Amino acid sequence: MKPYSPLDPYSLSTFPGSSTGLVPRPVLAPPAKISPGVNYNFLTPDYLRTQVERVKETLDKIIDRGAHVSVGRVLPDDDSLAIGEGRRLPMAILFLDICSFSDRPAATQEEQEILLRIMHLFFTEMIRIAEDYGGTVEKNTGDGLMAYFEDSSDHAEKNGSKRAVAAALTMFYINARALNRILAQAGITPIRFRVGIDHGNVTIARVGAAKRFNSIVAIGSTANAACKMLGKAEPDEIIVGENVIKALPSDWLGYCKLKTVDSGWIYINTGTPYPFYRYAGRWVDPS
Repeated sequence: MKPYSPLDPYSLSTFPGSSTGLVPRPVLAPPAKISPGVNYNFLTPDYLRTQVERVKETLDKIIDRGAHVSVGRVLPDDDSLAIGEGRRLPMAILFLDICSFSDRPAATQEEQEILLRIMHLFFTEMIRIAEDYGGTVEKNTGDGLMAYFEDSSDHAEKNGSKRAVAAALTMFYINARALNRILAQAGITPIRFRVGIDHGNVTIARVGAAKRFNSIVAIGSTANAACKMLGKAEPDEIIVGENVIKALPSDWLGYCKLKTVDSGWIYINTGTPYPFYRYAGRWVDPS
């Protein structure tokens, strides 16, 4: 048995939209504003096939690289970036958090190697999905990520809230139908996660120290509320704020169920509570 083999076996022959299993890896074009096959109203077979192909490509790269963790003594340097500028835009903010991440074994080098492969496989696809739906990933938190979806006519669907919810639906679909199948075949506990989404005016800025730690941050109550939603969410849930509800298509609203009025947030002008909702819809298998 090869060392660190838990992610080697895979078979997605029963993956919806793929009758022959995984196909040879494609030559992927650079990310574009509008990704081929993406439809914001439902999951298309063409887009699903693209996902199957690139999950296979990512898995092949992980396996081909061998050991990812080596013994070292020096941390890599951060790049020097411009600091102190920001831009305020209307947008949806999406937070994703992996549930019970700290419960996974991570004491030995082999356990850390396996965990790194799991994270690599999962986050590679989650980030690509966010970008496919016109999102920008701001940061990876180790056991989660944050992305924003600005309202912009540059996208086929300018509604950032709808794109964010559609991206979350696709994340849950591909995790259940592809990524967790790979983990299950290797005897690894499946990944469960939760998502919080809110919408409002947010300032995107870079802060920190030049030639030292600095990063892009989202400033505003919208980002804070979306992050706090994770504390109200159960595994496999999508929690959205009322501002997101207001921006969704009417035929999506039937999937919105009140989660709590006691969110800890209020409208400044009226003092009334700002409620959180559970979005219960999920993509169906493409026909």
